[in-house]
Amino acid sequence: MATSGDAWVEQWLSNDRFALYVRKSGGNRIRALALYEWNAKLSAAFLHDLNHFEVALRNAYDAQLVAATAAGDKHWTDKITARQLFPEHLRTDHRGKSKDANRIPIDKIEQARRAAGKQPTPGKVIAELTFGFWTYMTSDIHEKTLWVPYLHKAFPPNANRSKIHSTLGDLREFRNRVAHHEPIFEAPEARRRQLVFAMRQIRPEALDHFTTHSEVSSILAKRP
Repeated sequence: MATSGDAWVEQWLSNDRFALYVRKSGGNRIRALALYEWNAKLSAAFLHDLNHFEVALRNAYDAQLVAATAAGDKHWTDKITARQLFPEHLRTDHRGKSKDANRIPIDKIEQARRAAGKQPTPGKVIAELTFGFWTYMTSDIHEKTLWVPYLHKAFPPNANRSKIHSTLGDLREFRNRVAHHEPIFEAPEARRRQLVFAMRQIRPEALDHFTTHSEVSSILAKRP
């Protein structure tokens, strides 16, 4: 257990990282180390649930976007269709320069195709695309090209694109914190509820399995 003389804790975690837990624990180093371990367990549990949700999201989107596949392409991630789904969308930055806001998703699709091998199958390409890519697809600039013709069908009738996009953005930022081993003890219950809401929206028939196999609630109840 950590005490005031346990320098190995700071050597392991760094002064700044452990100091945050010490402050949160009222200066109690033993409790601070317990909080760190609890945070690690909670992160692992959240990552399990986020992984399940990401797979559900990308497969639901893929199931709708196959209808967009252009003549000559085999899948919507092929070049012709990808550019139709992500047409040039110029935006002016703070320096007054115009940039194509859809250049990033186009590049990510190309990167995913290269990573999937010499003869990439659609499934391999889909698996290579990042969570950030999928959450970007509900942005307002994609309302006419993606949401209205395709993606809204992956959600319940009259689903609110703006609310869904906001939720997905929060979950993307949260997932990044989890993946980088950052503290997540601020409002974790709110993130849990957002994740359940998102899963209910995208794959309601899987929600019971999702919640039954989640350990987040039980770990939250054991916070030091």
